[in-house]
Amino acid sequence: MTAFWRMPATELAALIRSREASAVEVARDALARLDAANPAINAVVDYRPDDVLAQAAAVDATMARGEDAGPMAGVPVTIKVNADQQGYATTNGLRLQKDLVATQDNPVVANLRKAGAVLLGRTNTPAFSLRWFTRNGLHGHTKNPRDPGITPGGSSGGAAAAVAAGIGAVGHGTDIGGSIRYPAYACGVHGLRPTLGRIPAWNASGAERHVGGQLMAVSGPIARTIGDLRLSFAAMSARDTRDPWWVDAAPEGPPAPKRAALCIRPEGMPTAPEVEAALRDSAKRLEAAGWVVEEAECPPLREPAAIQAMLWLAESRRGLNASLHQEADPDASFVFAQMEALCPVPDLNAFMDGLQKRGSFVREWMRFFERYPVAITPVSAELPFKDQDDVSSPEAFRRIMEAQLTQVGLPLMGLPGLVVTTGLVGRVPVGVQLLAGRYREDLLFTAAEAIEAAGVPASPVDPVLA
Repeated sequence: MTAFWRMPATELAALIRSREASAVEVARDALARLDAANPAINAVVDYRPDDVLAQAAAVDATMARGEDAGPMAGVPVTIKVNADQQGYATTNGLRLQKDLVATQDNPVVANLRKAGAVLLGRTNTPAFSLRWFTRNGLHGHTKNPRDPGITPGGSSGGAAAAVAAGIGAVGHGTDIGGSIRYPAYACGVHGLRPTLGRIPAWNASGAERHVGGQLMAVSGPIARTIGDLRLSFAAMSARDTRDPWWVDAAPEGPPAPKRAALCIRPEGMPTAPEVEAALRDSAKRLEAAGWVVEEAECPPLREPAAIQAMLWLAESRRGLNASLHQEADPDASFVFAQMEALCPVPDLNAFMDGLQKRGSFVREWMRFFERYPVAITPVSAELPFKDQDDVSSPEAFRRIMEAQLTQVGLPLMGLPGLVVTTGLVGRVPVGVQLLAGRYREDLLFTAAEAIEAAGVPASPVDPVLA
């Protein structure tokens, strides 16, 4: 029997579109892999085999009529539990929302369906999608399939763990402070945080987001190959005016020189030797592919990270406190208390000043990208953290926040970032983050493909149990 679950999305879609394999065959194989691998990692927390097979049969029926089933025809994709999927609960990892069943698809989910993808299952997130670790009182604890002693990342930890273990070729994730990029790093796969407005998203099941979420939260893909990121990004980006921030931007921008800035320690970030080695190795890979790479300082991330935290907490302090008390998730309560301690309550002037400064930071970064179309930065200052390290002590939480500067600082500007996995330190993944100007995901893909071509950790993997 063909192990379809090992194949990238691009190959699966080609096989199904050429009718060399049926979508139902692929779906059955994906469900078998889910049943075999998921018990060890708890990445997928809700799936319905009959629904999966019905979706696949519909793809095959479309093909049988001679109609186009879409660029992702029959490709198994997972959806994070914080996005509306019709008929499923949008739990966001909360007992409070276990019965919040969506009546319509989030635009990103609808776009995946239109592209022919088969929605395989719903992936885990921490309570409130609040952490770089994935555990909650409703769905339980997600483990990293490469090493259960390290975090799978968060908040899209279930998505990245599933992709790394071969449960679906692509995972949907969301990112407001690293929730796509960091899980990809921790699980040894690739992840794209797109430009604000690229991929339409909106949950009809919840209230309109406050301005911080509107300016910084995005959906994007996690995958094992850069080609699969390209494919799923294009599918996810289709028009849907339910998201007022969606922009009909061209998929590719004007030609740009192959010049990259290598930023080892942005604003004094305490980059570990293993991470620095991965950064320098990636720079050499790009140079071998014809790029000019110069070591440089990048524009500010530290003050944008502080403004980001202020906007997070302005939203959370207004509406989350009651829910935190009701949910009584010990991890979320601890993390929120630490964040509040690091970020005093702003008055109206401080809030307005923060939003005003955003324009200056966007301008500075866009001017930087005129000289260096791509920047190479750490994903994190450290190798993936020991699992649950953030709730071990206030001191550990503060160390982790400092290590995640490049995760938290970027979203304020609405810029895209792509994490490329590059290797392993023992069995712990390492990689780099690539940055580019707004709507220049095409440059990120080009650079990432050059890095990927020189070698990445083998995947998918069978979950390591100890």
